Amino acid sequence: MTQTPQLLFKNRRPGETAFLQEYLKTGGYQGLKKALKTLTPAEVVDAVKASGLRGRGGAGFSTGMKWSFFPADQPGEKYLVCNGDEMEPGTYKDRELLMADPHQLVEGMIIAAYALQAPVGYIFIRYAYEQCSKNLERAIAEAKQAGFLGQDILGSNYSLELHVHRSAGRYILGEETALLNGLEGRRPNPRSKPPFPAQRGLFGKPTTVNNVETLANVSHIITGGPEWYANLARSPKGAGTKLFGLSGHLERTECFELPVGIPLREVIEEYGGGVRGGRRFKACLPGGASTPYLTGAHLDVAMDFDPLAEVKSRLGTACVTVFDETTCMVAATLNLNRFFARESCGWCTPCRDGLPLVNWLLEKIERGEGTLEDIEMLKDQQRNISGRAFCALAEGAMGPVGSLLRLFMDEIEDHVRKGRCPLRS
Repeated sequence: MTQTPQLLFKNRRPGETAFLQEYLKTGGYQGLKKALKTLTPAEVVDAVKASGLRGRGGAGFSTGMKWSFFPADQPGEKYLVCNGDEMEPGTYKDRELLMADPHQLVEGMIIAAYALQAPVGYIFIRYAYEQCSKNLERAIAEAKQAGFLGQDILGSNYSLELHVHRSAGRYILGEETALLNGLEGRRPNPRSKPPFPAQRGLFGKPTTVNNVETLANVSHIITGGPEWYANLARSPKGAGTKLFGLSGHLERTECFELPVGIPLREVIEEYGGGVRGGRRFKACLPGGASTPYLTGAHLDVAMDFDPLAEVKSRLGTACVTVFDETTCMVAATLNLNRFFARESCGWCTPCRDGLPLVNWLLEKIERGEGTLEDIEMLKDQQRNISGRAFCALAEGAMGPVGSLLRLFMDEIEDHVRKGRCPLRS
């Protein structure tokens, strides 16, 4: 394996959590000191923009660009919110980060909030991540005690309150405006945009929402510089490192910190140890359950936003789920779509009614009762749902469905012709 610089996992030890003293020994809070003592808020935004950091929660939007839309100079209430509602099947990178080194997120949030001149921050975390929540609460208390958080941080005249908020559950809370409704104690339906959260977000005030991993990168960008950070990637337009959570039919299912742009083949064969039991690779989800499948023809694609878009998929969370040759892709897609249909908030018709209909069609085909007309109806539903739902949940659900129709049509038709799943005896 090629040695990869470890930023986010530099303090990671099996079964251990690095708290303040260990974090300080490895350069912790140096980025905060540099930001508060030598950089203006606008210069921090410019550094993050120049680094090329893109959102690590799935959407991949430029973090610095997102911050530049925020009215940092506007007086009054403003908020920074961390999205830790990690509920997509196959994605567990944020949990690994918070179990290993919670101060990275705390420091990253303080720097980000300083850049935005937001006096209050919230960490919205998945309800099941109880130990992660406790780790964060301890890290926040330690940071306050050490003077890195609270009033007049390091004599800078900048102050910040930071709070942990445990989610009540539901996948829809990963959508940033649904998350804001949930944080306010309201039903977590997505909000209409515009207005965007930067103009009217939490409690009607300017708000920026970033993912756990995104914010954890900020201190490293400030410490090492944007050019250094960008050059950690292997792809020409990539930047930094990325947490890759491996799952599925692999010999080794772990979370690794690897450079952005690493080939998919290397992720699977070197870090995942290859397909389990010596079987052949059939397909994978490259970035969580909402990303379109890739096949063996795509193994040399660079794991970066633009190269994956060129092969009609997405980097998403970069959590790779591998399927071997024995997998029925109709059954795998049905399993994924059942999750999305169940987790819909029910706000819009394409999602509320379309996803259950997709379930019904896939169930019928998988049982061997499907017809060619059902396949055509499935295509219609994929077209009708994609791009027409109120938020990205249904669009994500159609990622696997659309790629099933595009890449595995012969397998779907075999179910119809043979009257059963062809991979089952």
